[in-house]
Amino acid sequence: MVPLPPDLLLEGGRKLTYERSFSTEKEVRGKPGFWAKVLDVVAGEPDYREMIRPYSIAVDSHGRAIITDPGAKGVHIFDFEQHKYKFIQRAEKDNDPMLAPQCVAVDAQDNFYVTDSESGKIFVFDASGKFKHALGSLKGGEGYFKRPTGIAVDSAAQKIYVTDTLRDQIFVLDMQGQVMQTIGKTGTGNGEFHFPTELRLDDRSLMVVDAMNFRVQLVGRDGSFEGAIGQVGDSAGNLFRPKGIGLDSEGHLYIVDGLWGVVQVFDREGHLLYSFGGKGKGLGEFQLPTGLFVDHNDRIFVVDSYNRRVQVFRYYGLSKQARGATP
Repeated sequence: MVPLPPDLLLEGGRKLTYERSFSTEKEVRGKPGFWAKVLDVVAGEPDYREMIRPYSIAVDSHGRAIITDPGAKGVHIFDFEQHKYKFIQRAEKDNDPMLAPQCVAVDAQDNFYVTDSESGKIFVFDASGKFKHALGSLKGGEGYFKRPTGIAVDSAAQKIYVTDTLRDQIFVLDMQGQVMQTIGKTGTGNGEFHFPTELRLDDRSLMVVDAMNFRVQLVGRDGSFEGAIGQVGDSAGNLFRPKGIGLDSEGHLYIVDGLWGVVQVFDREGHLLYSFGGKGKGLGEFQLPTGLFVDHNDRIFVVDSYNRRVQVFRYYGLSKQARGATP
């Protein structure tokens, strides 16, 4: 049996633990019953879907992991609680085919939104995975966006934020896909971007992976600059290939560095708190990691793209009482 990575013990009694990894449909189905085993003997095991080149992940309110896979031209949905799996694709559709699903976000009703970097559109699905519509679909089948990548949904304000990586801008849309506002322009200054990719919303800010400026920028909902984390470099606290980002219950920012195969964790002021991972194929190691999502239970899902899997960790922070909050 392969030993699990040891817990990472952190300041003040906090800790990070490794929980599991998953990569195939078979893992979510659970142990087969007697008749299923008999059928497998007679007919052979069914062909289970596997991740090919997973990229981004979001987790809905029911704990279902929704993972984009541009290598498979589709989206995997893993529901471990119900032992169910679904694969969604639209590559063969004449109208609004999904060609290269990139990033995914979930709204308050568990609808999920998938950017497509090749078609230039955003695909919207309901909580069951049924296709609803495409945003940014123009007459003639073209997409409005040059390369939509990161996406975040503000359900309360009824707004969708999406990065157009080739335009170096963030588009703010209403829920029907109409452009309400743009944020940023090409450059290296505050509030300027060079290949912006992933997005994450918290109560105060929009966090933007400003990939070729080697930083994460924090901007207000109105687009005003609030701060930046990281700079180019190959030492701890620096960023070289920033990818997925997430926030835990204490407001710590998790940033994947795809080249170094690590996740670095910062406070909002940009101070490095700790890091985990490292290049490799073993448990707790990564090869070209990309997406990251932190759920409401502080479980951290990291898309380990080249290893064709998702690895799950859990952060145990201070209790609410210890942080001075009301129970």
